[in-house]
Amino acid sequence: MKARHLASGVALIVFASAGAADEPVNTGPFGHVAIKGYDTVAYFTENRAVKGSSDFAYDWLGTPWHFHSAENRDLFEADPVRYAPQYGGYCTLGVGLDTHASENIDPENAWRIIDGKLYFISDPSGAEMLDGSEREELLAKADTNWDAVKPLAEQDYSN
Repeated sequence: MKARHLASGVALIVFASAGAADEPVNTGPFGHVAIKGYDTVAYFTENRAVKGSSDFAYDWLGTPWHFHSAENRDLFEADPVRYAPQYGGYCTLGVGLDTHASENIDPENAWRIIDGKLYFISDPSGAEMLDGSEREELLAKADTNWDAVKPLAEQDYSN
């Protein structure tokens, strides 16, 4: 019985990792660093935006991710899918409402963690949409749209 659960768990991890391998990552127009160089783990562990450093970089999905400490880098390396932002770090509203992958995000002021997932938005007023009654519908639309938007993100915003 334990072996079956272990095999199922391993298969799930492999499947999740394989699915993530096809994801584009928002590196913005300059720098080619994921989410403008912010430490994606800090949103979860410190509940705030913290600029990362190339001293604590980790390459995932062909893109460097910066962290403000070796500890955060190691947490990300151990489970990147847990800490990576949804929709490759592109604007959630762009994916959900406009069906495009806007790389214009505000990682300092316009982000939310909802149900253990990190979402970025282009500006704080848009982030408020994720706080209201529209949230479930907006996230459902973004989830549905992402498969169609993803190739555009890879084409338009890749380095």
